[in-house]
Amino acid sequence: MVLTYEKAAPDRPRTEHPALPWVTTVARLVLAAVLIVAGGLKIGAPALSVQAVKAYQLLPDSLATAIGYGLPIVEIVIGVLLVVGLLTRVAAVVSGLLMLAFVVGIASAWARGLRIDCGCFGGGGELGAGEDPNYLWEILRDFGLVIVAAWIFIRPPGRLAMDSALGLTGPREPYQPEGDIFQGEEPDA
Repeated sequence: MVLTYEKAAPDRPRTEHPALPWVTTVARLVLAAVLIVAGGLKIGAPALSVQAVKAYQLLPDSLATAIGYGLPIVEIVIGVLLVVGLLTRVAAVVSGLLMLAFVVGIASAWARGLRIDCGCFGGGGELGAGEDPNYLWEILRDFGLVIVAAWIFIRPPGRLAMDSALGLTGPREPYQPEGDIFQGEEPDA
């Protein structure tokens, strides 16, 4: 008969490095800055925002118009929620879905041979003669922001967040450094 010994996981809280909440805070602020700047540049020129959405040729005109007018407002609201750390997970999901939609839209325009400005930070529409789209960079940037949003969703809310102040998050577990501290008794051999 062969006996094996399997070490059970000790009953202690999950360890978290003290820098991780700060990483989440920086991620929140980076994503928020992108959204607020993008929305702010578009909100002053709604006709250009509508033109940018229509340039993708993915939606009926009426829906593209509604999205063109509404998108800057959504971007700014989600950005502000991320800055203050309120409804952090919801804001992370919405921003991640927005960025994913932008990736799909840009990839679709590229695949269909459209030559448009993405309209991500204002402007948009057909590119002029001699102007080339930079689709690869735009896709990589937006996919990177999808990853940032996923991080925020997984590790909310970070430091300096209203979610924590209002008790909207679970209790944070104290930091315990990893080590070979054995808790419990070893079985006799």
